[in-house]
Amino acid sequence: QNGVMSGLMQMLLLKVSAHITEQLGMAPGGEFREAFKEASKVPFCKFHLGDRPIPVTFKRAIAALSFWQKVKLAWGLCFLSDPISKDDVEKCKQKDLLEQMMAEMIGEFPDLHRTIVSERDIYLTYMLKQAAKQIELPRASETEPRKYIPAVVVGVVGMGHVPGIEKNWNSDLNIQEIMSVPPPSTSSKIFKFVIKATVFGLMGYGCYRIGQRTVQFILSMPAAQSYLQKLTEIRSQ
Repeated sequence: QNGVMSGLMQMLLLKVSAHITEQLGMAPGGEFREAFKEASKVPFCKFHLGDRPIPVTFKRAIAALSFWQKVKLAWGLCFLSDPISKDDVEKCKQKDLLEQMMAEMIGEFPDLHRTIVSERDIYLTYMLKQAAKQIELPRASETEPRKYIPAVVVGVVGMGHVPGIEKNWNSDLNIQEIMSVPPPSTSSKIFKFVIKATVFGLMGYGCYRIGQRTVQFILSMPAAQSYLQKLTEIRSQ
């Protein structure tokens, strides 16, 4: 639905999620499920999903990578087998280690970090600031002065986004640019064509092999052989 490349990337990330779940015995994203559960207990509380839509993030991330970077990333995600323990997860909560991991990601895939982390920092900050605007109280008449009360907002975000949100909080933000999806590059078009050609080629070959074996099976049946023999005799007569 969201394109070949985005679909493949989402499948690879689901594989990573399954790997983490298998290693830890719990699925990633538990903090967000817990936030939803707790918010539903608070009267008149509105729960808002404030992250940028996944298709936009995936398409911008894929467009930012070169062909070889895409291959390298896909290879790393396909063969992810490093063991993960709960102690490793606790270590990731340390600010210094988290910043080190982010720095490694920037060094290896700077464009990927920009689209997946930095741009979403801006989007998350913008959505939080929109939610945190003062609430205007209803007025009895037009002449009555406007009165406002502060909004009470709890933002639940991944730890890696906290520094970026703090950095962008006092800036004038425009999310129009980071919501646009760039046109696919030439390498992406070629890769899409190769994938489609491979899939349809394999499907065609599979149909051919199945059809060939089906015909051979039917011809090997006694009834078919008898019918063919009669046809041969009729033609010879």
